[in-house]
Amino acid sequence: MNFPGSGIIKGMVVTARNMIGSYFDRAHAKRLTTEQYPEERPKLPEASRSFPFLIFDGDPETGIRCTSCKICEKECPPQCIYIVQDRDAAGKPIRRPKVFNIDISVCMGCQICVEVCPFESIRMDNIYEMSSYDRFGSLVVTKQQLLKSNEYYHSINHTEAAATDARIEAARKKKEAAAKVAAEKAVAAKAAKAAEEKAAAEKAEAEKPSQPEQAA
Repeated sequence: MNFPGSGIIKGMVVTARNMIGSYFDRAHAKRLTTEQYPEERPKLPEASRSFPFLIFDGDPETGIRCTSCKICEKECPPQCIYIVQDRDAAGKPIRRPKVFNIDISVCMGCQICVEVCPFESIRMDNIYEMSSYDRFGSLVVTKQQLLKSNEYYHSINHTEAAATDARIEAARKKKEAAAKVAAEKAVAAKAAKAAEEKAAAEKAEAEKPSQPEQAA
């Protein structure tokens, strides 16, 4: 039932509940205390995120998952990603980035780059100590700084990393199965073509008129 001043009373109840909650963690039944940062650093939950990083498997150069498709660059709302595709000595494009920069002074941590990446190559980090006045020297993060191993990914978000590995493995097996089926079909088609050619040759040989014997 509403009456004059009821909104103020409800607001005060909410404020009091939040004030008490700031001193006591009801979910874990313990009193909240101030962490002595930077001497004490909190253990971040898996769901926490700050800025993107690039994943590689094994070797950083040959194992980088990014193929330089530039989808993340196009879809990034603040346009803070800059990619240049690598090329070989002959100028032929290589499926990896030569330059991959992210301006984290502009990045808003929306994770859209992660959602649109078709190669599971970009994920969100949880580092938070990156403040700097030097925007272009420290806040434009290069490919070498962005590259981190899949083991690191597991160390900060094992649940998501394990699910990602499972998707990659399933896609690999599906690709191998499709390649095997295609190879079997190619072998069968080749064998069928060879059989047809052999049958045609035998038929032509059978239909070939015999030569009359010459008199002695």
